[in-house]
Amino acid sequence: MDVNVRATVVGFLAALLLLGGLVTFVGIDATLDALRMADPAILALLPVVAVAWLTAWGLSLRIVLTVVGTPISTAKAVGIYTAAVFANNVTPFGQAGGEPVTAFLIADATNNRYETGLAAIASVDALNLFPSLSIAAVGLGYYAATATLGRQLQIASAAVAILAVLIPLAGYAVWRRRDSVEEGITRTLTPLAAAVTRFLPGRSPPSEESVRVRVNGFFHAIERVATDRRQLVLALGFATIGWLALSTSLWLSLYALGHPVPLAAALLIVPIGSIASVTPFPGGLGGIEAVLITLLVPTTGITAATATAAVLIHRVATYWIPTVLGGGAAMWFGLDRM
Repeated sequence: MDVNVRATVVGFLAALLLLGGLVTFVGIDATLDALRMADPAILALLPVVAVAWLTAWGLSLRIVLTVVGTPISTAKAVGIYTAAVFANNVTPFGQAGGEPVTAFLIADATNNRYETGLAAIASVDALNLFPSLSIAAVGLGYYAATATLGRQLQIASAAVAILAVLIPLAGYAVWRRRDSVEEGITRTLTPLAAAVTRFLPGRSPPSEESVRVRVNGFFHAIERVATDRRQLVLALGFATIGWLALSTSLWLSLYALGHPVPLAAALLIVPIGSIASVTPFPGGLGGIEAVLITLLVPTTGITAATATAAVLIHRVATYWIPTVLGGGAAMWFGLDRM
């Protein structure tokens, strides 16, 4: 599986242009002045918090793989998840673009079938989603009880409420009709796979039955994760710890600049900001920063320059450092063979 280098480079350039435009709009000098106020001792804590986040979600992946019959060590699980973050951060549309690469990586590193790797990372992503809504709701509840909601927070609260209702309903509807969904996916993928194999010398197109078996394997793996309640609760716990670590990173970034704010602000803003990862930029680069800054200013009352500086610090810890670490992990697990 080849990673489209040209698309990645173009995506990065576009994202950096957006990010540069955002900083220019806020004020380069004002942002740099805010950055100079950062406390080095607090900044040193941010990589530790980032590693805590990666470890928590890596443990969630370990639990999922154990449930589907592939127990692995904690170190290997964290390494694989860190490599998955790299894949998400260098492909357009974030997780949507990185999951196929991640699924191959998991399957290759654990000697599993591709559909099992895809089911594992899809399960982890789903498990990470629900705590994010709960944590955002806690932050929103704090501001609803202590302050008048501004327009940005009203929009944010509406988004949280809609997602909290629609996502479980959609998941329930798909699961109730999974036999029909499996058949629909099979009928869609079979001609697509046949079209792709025309461009692959020496490869014959898969039969509809072989595609059906793989699709069924994917849903069976998902079902095994969903029905193991004890492991499910444990995985949700690690997912929640990961979100708390991400929120702590933003809170510490503000604290380092001399602006202690309620932790509830980060609990609300970080999960909502992650929605911007669906933008066509690698890992949501540029889009996530814009959303975080837009919500930080009215929520905390800090200046746009301070908000921008804090978000840049936060993203160094939670985007750039994991991307570098994940790149090394991906090379270790053989991403270069894809």
